Amino acid sequence: MSLPEQQQIEALTAGDETAFEMIFRTYYQPLCSYAYTFLQDKEEAEEIVQGTFLSVWEKRDTLTIHTAVRPYLYAMVRNACLNVIKHEKIKQKHAVEEVALAPHSHDSVTHAVASSELEAKIQDAMEKLPEQCRLVFKLSRFEELKYAEIAEQLDISVKTVENHMGKALKIMREQLKDYLPLLLVLMNGFLN
Repeated sequence: MSLPEQQQIEALTAGDETAFEMIFRTYYQPLCSYAYTFLQDKEEAEEIVQGTFLSVWEKRDTLTIHTAVRPYLYAMVRNACLNVIKHEKIKQKHAVEEVALAPHSHDSVTHAVASSELEAKIQDAMEKLPEQCRLVFKLSRFEELKYAEIAEQLDISVKTVENHMGKALKIMREQLKDYLPLLLVLMNGFLN
């Protein structure tokens, strides 16, 4: 950790609003982009980052940052995003149960359950990816970023991005091989 950054942390823990504002201005936008890669929802990503900064300010007097500010904030945002995703899974499970109990036609219930099951399996398969590999996969497949853009955003080489994507695709194919027929049935419903 550089001396100016150490002084900035000390100023923050002492309650210096200017130090807090500098940290906020430096990291707010990049953290929002990072949170968006997890949540795919701009407003929710901004709420997570705002909550992170609020928590930092409220706990400033007991704050212990052993690394630099950047990795500390990114870890806080990542953990908050993972909590949101976990909560979302619970809500989805509840919604599936409600759909199953609601008076719908057999076809729509079957389709909803099959679709939800496939979505859950895709989420489970993604959870089995190593963290950096999962992040690269999400940026590529959900954000539709090019490998060079991912490499720049994560500060890694394009070759590393390629390796992570190869590994992610191999793991995802292996994890989802039993669900290919289900995917084809659901896609058939969309094509008709």
